[in-house]
Amino acid sequence: MEIAGYIASILIGLSLGLIGGGGSILTVPVLVYLFGVNPTVATSYSLFIVGSTSLIGAIRKYAIGQVSMKTAQLFGITSVITVLLTRRYIIPAIPEHLGMVGGIILTKSMLTMVLFAILMLLASVSMIRGRKDAEEKEKPIDVVPLMMYGVGIGLVTGLLGAGGGFLLIPALVYFVGLDMKRAVGTSLAIIAINSVIGFAGDIGSIKMDWPLLLSITGIAVAGIFIGIIISKKIPGGNLKKGFGWFVLVMGVYIILKELFL
Repeated sequence: MEIAGYIASILIGLSLGLIGGGGSILTVPVLVYLFGVNPTVATSYSLFIVGSTSLIGAIRKYAIGQVSMKTAQLFGITSVITVLLTRRYIIPAIPEHLGMVGGIILTKSMLTMVLFAILMLLASVSMIRGRKDAEEKEKPIDVVPLMMYGVGIGLVTGLLGAGGGFLLIPALVYFVGLDMKRAVGTSLAIIAINSVIGFAGDIGSIKMDWPLLLSITGIAVAGIFIGIIISKKIPGGNLKKGFGWFVLVMGVYIILKELFL
């Protein structure tokens, strides 16, 4: 299973390199089902892997002028604070056994995976439907809605170890008026900030398997560069929709496995 896990790790980077997102959606399932990591610990590991790979992508985007640093800083303040509070207080407060629902014993690990599967379903719909790449003029930042959205992204990142790029990009286009290319680059920067700082908050409270973390991250980073090369030859819209259907199937599988199998 570990061999399959390392192969799947390439997909984490590939998705970021090809479509600018989606890597975090794969990370937790890969860690849980292929490497046997506890779901709660997997969300922490995911923050490191997603943060590192997103940082590489953000640096590349920044180098070609496709990151709005002012927006990333403003959005990042609320989302980072929310991530830290979520990891420090909300997750430890959730009991390991949550009771019984419909004859199913609900545990903290099961809840984590079911919530993650729901996130996957939402992400898949977003990718399958696609978004218009219309160019829009950057407009004055609507601070309050943007900061509230940052809190929501912080909760998703903190609870599930997912960057929330599919939620971030619409917010950056709608509230800030960024075109799609700058929205993707700015999204990667925010994801990197949230994930790396969120992971740093976990150091000391969770035992880290550094050899596993670094090996998966290295493979994922390699996948980013492969994805960037391939993306120049294949239409991005087709890739995004194909990946969306894959994520949809995975999300349905996780729900069935956790609740009924």
